[in-house]
Amino acid sequence: MNFIDPACHTRRAFLRRSAQLAATGTALPFALNLAALGEAAAFEASDYKALVCVFLYGGCDYANTVVPYDGARYAQYSAIRGGNGDGTAGGIALARAALGGTVLQPATALAGGLQYALHPAMTGMAGLFNAGRAAVQLNVGPLVAPITRAQYASGDRRNYPAPPKLFSHNDQQSVWQSQGAEGSSVGWGGNLGDLALSSNANSLFTCISATGNTVFLAGDQALQYQISPGGAVPINAVKGNVYGSTAVRGLLGELVQSAGTHAMEAEYARVTQRSIGSEGQITAALAGAQLSTAFPANNSLADQLKVVARLIASRGALGTRRQVFFVSLGGFDLHDNLIANQPVLLDRVSSAMTAFYNATAELGVADKVTAFTASDFGRTLTSNGDGSDHGWGNHHFVVGGAVRGAAFYGTPPPVSVGNGSGSEDQWHVGQGRLLPSTAVDQYAATLARWFGVANGELAGVLPHIGNFGGSGYPVDLGFMG
Repeated sequence: MNFIDPACHTRRAFLRRSAQLAATGTALPFALNLAALGEAAAFEASDYKALVCVFLYGGCDYANTVVPYDGARYAQYSAIRGGNGDGTAGGIALARAALGGTVLQPATALAGGLQYALHPAMTGMAGLFNAGRAAVQLNVGPLVAPITRAQYASGDRRNYPAPPKLFSHNDQQSVWQSQGAEGSSVGWGGNLGDLALSSNANSLFTCISATGNTVFLAGDQALQYQISPGGAVPINAVKGNVYGSTAVRGLLGELVQSAGTHAMEAEYARVTQRSIGSEGQITAALAGAQLSTAFPANNSLADQLKVVARLIASRGALGTRRQVFFVSLGGFDLHDNLIANQPVLLDRVSSAMTAFYNATAELGVADKVTAFTASDFGRTLTSNGDGSDHGWGNHHFVVGGAVRGAAFYGTPPPVSVGNGSGSEDQWHVGQGRLLPSTAVDQYAATLARWFGVANGELAGVLPHIGNFGGSGYPVDLGFMG
């Protein structure tokens, strides 16, 4: 990056130039964001692999997503959530009979006869799991280091550190994505991108968001390229006529790309040229990337995943071998109307991720692309009357041809809201808020190792990973082949 000589900089000139550039449309702030992009290399891949983070904003309710199905634990779940003693729905508990079509059938049964089913709206995800194309990671969430309920309750954060600002939406979204509270500037997806930049002919296409700005994809050198479900975002004024005039369009195009003698002007022009060129590359590549796989309509997550699939189909034209993508769906903060609204959301997640997996199979890269879910936090097991409140640990899905599917990973948490000294009460921190038995760092490290990150590089991607290890908190959880 070129640096600015303060002696040559004037506020008035900068404001005048910014006002001129503002007329070009909303893509210019993004173009400026590219200015710091550099090149880095830790591994150079010869094959193709992609990770796709599916973030569920608001905090997905774990207990009605991955539901205890064996008789004993279903009865506990139903009683806590206000269900009826005969297994019918009540309060915020689902009816056991409604779960029959989404019972998960692991290749190796869980110990003690434990069983789970997915929400009835998640037939597609249940099908992927039972076909060995998806796995469930149980009770995963942010941790600084392993911690027990007693240690957490002690309040001694010097000896028993905990993630900052638990139960806060913005902060826990950031902690999941970057290991730091709101305001963090580097995410672990971006750290992966830093290591993979030189694997791609155009390093700008390493980290791509289809859902707007996200700290997850910000690295020390890798920055996110933002697209829309319709494709690359153009600078409108240089893409089409301005006020119906091709002449004005041409002049404006020259203006925003002309390199003046001022360092700010030159840098602005260089970045704008790169933005325009990148939009052209993406648009041309996507024009030749059509899919026969059907994606569900009226589903914003499906729209995002479809354009991701098309970008993966364009990997040859774009010269990419390693990519990290980010997509999202909001609306999961269901303090109210959980029973009415969660089915719609989970249907969108299930159908979109199923279609995406099918698209990767169509492209012949199902074993090269891994999608995984994440969310702010889980929620309480107890009902607040019409929904559930902010929690900590959650259950998540990993989908792809390289996933060791039809399996649960991690430790099934007890179904309990008690505050006694018994073992059944040690894996929540009140009202059934799960105390994670698996850290986000472990979850991410397992994905990172599959992506190509060496063991010695993990600490640079995940700062807390050195606090985990051994049989209780393995660095590699085993869900990737």
